[in-house]
Amino acid sequence: MSDTARPRPPSIRDVARLAGVSHQTVSRVLNEHPSVAPETRDRVNGVMQELQYRPNRAARALVTSRSQTIGILSASSTQYGPASSIAAIEAAARERGYWVSTANIDASDPGSIEAGLAHLMAQSIEGLVVIAPQVRVFRVLGALEIEVPYVTLQSTGLDEEHALSVDQIAGARLATRHLLDLGHRWIYHLAGPQDWIEAEARMRGFLEEMGARDVPTTAPILGDWTAEFGYFAGRELLRVRDFTAIFASNDQMALGLMHAVRDEGLEVPHDVSIVGFDDIPEAGHYWPPLTTVRQDFPELGRRCVDLLLGGAEAARSRHTLAPELIVRASTAPPVF
Repeated sequence: MSDTARPRPPSIRDVARLAGVSHQTVSRVLNEHPSVAPETRDRVNGVMQELQYRPNRAARALVTSRSQTIGILSASSTQYGPASSIAAIEAAARERGYWVSTANIDASDPGSIEAGLAHLMAQSIEGLVVIAPQVRVFRVLGALEIEVPYVTLQSTGLDEEHALSVDQIAGARLATRHLLDLGHRWIYHLAGPQDWIEAEARMRGFLEEMGARDVPTTAPILGDWTAEFGYFAGRELLRVRDFTAIFASNDQMALGLMHAVRDEGLEVPHDVSIVGFDDIPEAGHYWPPLTTVRQDFPELGRRCVDLLLGGAEAARSRHTLAPELIVRASTAPPVF
């Protein structure tokens, strides 16, 4: 048995490079599109024969649209943001007559990421959506060949040409500005996990807005998105009680904070104002109803599907949706 690694099979981009054309032109040759000049067609066919290139079914589906399937590569799909994004994409795809196939991956395992992508590509998907909260996923994908139009639902800083996202920094600034406008100056930020793109962006927005108003800040507290963490963090903070407001990076942690305030015999917002982020369906039913930042997931899903079905050039663009501050009863001016 040989220890020699099996060589990588030639790809559509290998053919394009040797033939001196774009990979879109190779796709047109594969699908016998009449717009390709005869000499170009002959040159591409000659390179494919030389390389013994066997067309990827997904590459063919790019032009023929026969699979009617969009692939989603997702990590942390149980969290509200990723789960809502998937649901929105599925709804938008159904409206256009498309199916959605989802591959859930382990963001910490490069092998899982590669296997998930291969699984979707084998289904001749016509486009790919990447929903992964950690930058490391995009670093792995950047080394792989994605032969279909794709969109990432985060602003990663690595592949801005394909990004579609809600402006997390702007959302955090809205939340922080609301508290500052009410008169709060001693504000804590309960952040999400350090390796999450959205958590880092929301933390940055909080710090930017505080800095713009020349208000001193304390170091954000890194959480894990859960109500349980919010509860225990709140109990610790209330032992000192050197603040009048908290901006939580998601609604679940805000719920835990509100529980902690009640257990200390205090009231929201009389003693502590609390703002969340996401506007989950239950946010308006917290007691008191939670002031939070809303992300328009249905619009995100529609835009995502529109970009993918518009082809490779349409997907190669940067789109940002504006968040919305939803003011309810969990915030009020501080009582000194």
